[in-house]
Amino acid sequence: MKRYLILGDGTVFTGKALGADGHTLGEVVFNTGMTGYQEILTDPSYSGQIVLFTYPLIGNYGINDDDFESDRIQPTGLIVREACDVPSNWRATKSLDQLLKERGTVGIQGLDTRLITKRIRTGGVTTGCIADDLEAGKAWLANMKPYDESDFVMDVTTKKAYVWGREGKQSLGEPMDTSRPKLVVLDCGLKYNILRRFWRAGCQPIVLPATSTADEVMSWKPDGILLSPGPGDPQRLGGVIETVKGLIGQRPIFGICLGNQLLCHAVGGHTYKLKFGHRGSNHPVKDLVTGKVTITSQNHGYAVDPASLDGTGAEVTQLNLNDETVEGIRIRGADASSIQYHPEAAPGPWDSRPYFFDFVEKMTAKKA
Repeated sequence: MKRYLILGDGTVFTGKALGADGHTLGEVVFNTGMTGYQEILTDPSYSGQIVLFTYPLIGNYGINDDDFESDRIQPTGLIVREACDVPSNWRATKSLDQLLKERGTVGIQGLDTRLITKRIRTGGVTTGCIADDLEAGKAWLANMKPYDESDFVMDVTTKKAYVWGREGKQSLGEPMDTSRPKLVVLDCGLKYNILRRFWRAGCQPIVLPATSTADEVMSWKPDGILLSPGPGDPQRLGGVIETVKGLIGQRPIFGICLGNQLLCHAVGGHTYKLKFGHRGSNHPVKDLVTGKVTITSQNHGYAVDPASLDGTGAEVTQLNLNDETVEGIRIRGADASSIQYHPEAAPGPWDSRPYFFDFVEKMTAKKA
């Protein structure tokens, strides 16, 4: 069946239906990863966005029961050059198309994804609509609320606190491992693999909603605090920023992606929107302290303004070698630091996994 992609500038691309029937709206972004489509589709940081995969064949190893990063598909839509109908992998239980139909996600295939990517790189991210009816799609797009004016974090954060254990997500009524240092996580859009990594590194994660106050966080008597990744514009998260302000200096703090930006705002810094963001598994980052370069997995559309950190007590610790954007900061005298990329690497390289063990060592020292 014929299906259309309409961009915010009026450009129309004609392709074939993929996934569920209907239409969808979102900010159109691209991801350059060759693999990891299941993890990307369930990453809360993509809430409100239509994801375009630059790699031409998506779905060739199917969908399995183990690689979900949240409990639902997070992007509003999907764009691919070709979706594989007959996946081949011993873990696969269904195809990409079957998953999208089951979860009610609208997609489109058969487009020149290279051309669309080049348009986004030249003109920046744009709104978009995937629809079966071209004229109706244009009307829906014209009435779409701008991406930057939505609070997606409040859509994806957990509604109630929970703990993470050996078997995964557990209710608060289940026993915790009190021998482990306690990590309280402020959930702004968590991926499960972050919790898996921290558990395997030896701590006990406790996940709280993004609406939690500093007093509520501290009431758990944490040995460390994690500021999670998440979607949208960090400047809209005034309440979360106030919580982070109240936590700085009280316990060791580690921020990931959006958590890096929240820590920046909490000390008085600012962020800005990137032209087309960083979304892929091969971004080189240099640590300014050690001189070491790591290849990182990234997914963000905003960045820290380094000039805004002057006089705040924060300093830049890492830079992206592609465009010299800020990839890490630390707060002097507060035992608080953050990185802009994803050390859990789901998908992506494992270069940054030592961060989990390093932070748990800090927490263990605090517990002692």
